[in-house]
Amino acid sequence: MSDTLGLPATGASPSAASAAPAPAGMAATASGFEGREEMLGKAVALAIRTLKDGMPYQHEMNDALVKMHLNSVQFAKNKGLSRQYVEHDVRTMQPMLQRIRAAIEKTGDRELALVGMFDRTSCLYQLCLDLEVAPGRRTFTFPYSTVLAIARRIGQFDMSDQEVHEIWLRPRLLGYAQVLGVAIDVSDIGPDGKVTVSLA
Repeated sequence: MSDTLGLPATGASPSAASAAPAPAGMAATASGFEGREEMLGKAVALAIRTLKDGMPYQHEMNDALVKMHLNSVQFAKNKGLSRQYVEHDVRTMQPMLQRIRAAIEKTGDRELALVGMFDRTSCLYQLCLDLEVAPGRRTFTFPYSTVLAIARRIGQFDMSDQEVHEIWLRPRLLGYAQVLGVAIDVSDIGPDGKVTVSLA
């Protein structure tokens, strides 16, 4: 028996794969992880281990990314380099941003800016765990609040949510959009903790 890609199933020999074609309708149930089951298992195990960690607070899947961002943003703030740090981040993203810009210029489709910034960029969809996608806008919970609350209490970081939004998240997204040649609006953090990024 073979999987949906025509490769031998686990434990099957190549000759067995050629002798028994995949049953009709098998492609409809493909997971996309055929041949990568071990990697998927490790990812699920990591998710379970992370979400089981409730001390000193309930950890989320983006914790490591959030803490690395905050560590760097705090360092830049302490050194008076917040603006330069955002500029550095935008520079490092140039290869990806320029490809997206070319696609926007070719098609005239400004939605590609949001797709490129959020939907297909793991650095943002892993950061924004509840990303809501709608034409012309993306909405998500400000991702730094939980860690900031704990970190301020123990003296690890001294920044407020609003400060991180103003010196890091908002200028970073606006910097990406500028390179893409698309104007966007980045909302304040709402009473519900949500931020909306929309095409202007």
